[in-house]
Formats: sequence, structure tokens, C-alpha cells
Amino acid sequence: MSAATADRGGSGVAAGTGAAGTGPVQQTSGAGLGHAVRVAVGPADLAACFAVRKEVFVVEQGVAEDLEYDGRDGDAVHVLAVRADGQPLGTGRLLYGPGAADRTGGDPAVGSLGRLAVTAAARGLGIGAALVRAIEEAARGRGLAAVDLHAQSHALGFYERLGYVAYGPEFLDADMPHRAMRREL
Repeated sequence: MSAATADRGGSGVAAGTGAAGTGPVQQTSGAGLGHAVRVAVGPADLAACFAVRKEVFVVEQGVAEDLEYDGRDGDAVHVLAVRADGQPLGTGRLLYGPGAADRTGGDPAVGSLGRLAVTAAARGLGIGAALVRAIEEAARGRGLAAVDLHAQSHALGFYERLGYVAYGPEFLDADMPHRAMRREL
């Protein structure tokens, strides 16, 4: 996953963990780098998620911290990719229910994937795709029928390869062009 595939998801992603799916969601490896993707549990996991987001969005992409941390993290399900030694590699979040209504057209059966970020050192290893699949699994576990996201326009191909379809016009978020996308689950 390149820096271009980092997805702010309309300006945010992180938060509470929800009950289902705590433990490893997926075990994968790439280029000799074993890693696990799981729902974030507890303060240490959330701190790791926020650290990855800060590195990718605030430092690399220049997003203002007040835009990155949008107050929705406490109501979201966060997923975390970690190396076998515990080093965080990537993160993403799922908003659902009333907290996602402004991103899903008010449809309670649709969740919102966002704040997908992979560290520069871990890009190209399949971690971004594993994070997306973990978020989709969390959405299924909550009875959702589809997942929407706001993709940075340069990342459209990444999400299209995962089954997402763009809709609506391009728009700016944090001064970067984005498109809305959806995948039925």
C-alpha cells in the first residue's frame, strides 16, 4: 500500500472497540514480515492506532491534528495491524449507527470505513487489504449490509481491487481530493 492509498475516510477513524472480534482477525505475512490484524482492545492498542494515524496523516500528509481527531474515535471500532514483535504497522476504523449517518446517507445498514493508514515501512505487503477485510468482518458482525468510505482519489484503484465502487462527484477533504465508494457485504 502506498502513501497514496492512505484513506482519511472523510476526516477520521478510530475509537472504541465493540465486543465482537477482539483477538486476531487475520494472520498474514509478506516479504518475511509476519503480522496480525485484530480489533484494537484497550488503551495501548488505541494509542498504537493513533500513532500510526499521526505518522501517516499529520506528519506525511500534513493534515491538521484537529481534523484528524474528529471526536468520533470513541464510538468507532478500530482495527490494528502489528508485526510479530508488536510494532504497529497500520490501522483503520469503522463507524456505524448514528455516528456514521452523515457518511452513509443515513442508512443504518451501512457502516463507514475510514482512517485507513499503513506506515511507510509496511506498504506493499498486503496490510492495507487485510485491514479493509478486518473492518468488513467487523461490519458483518454488527449486521451491516454494506460499507462506505471516502477514498483519497489517488487510492481509487486500491479500493476498486477490493470490490468498492465509486459514486458521486470528487470532493475535497483536508484539502485533498476524495471520492465516495461503497461495497455491499
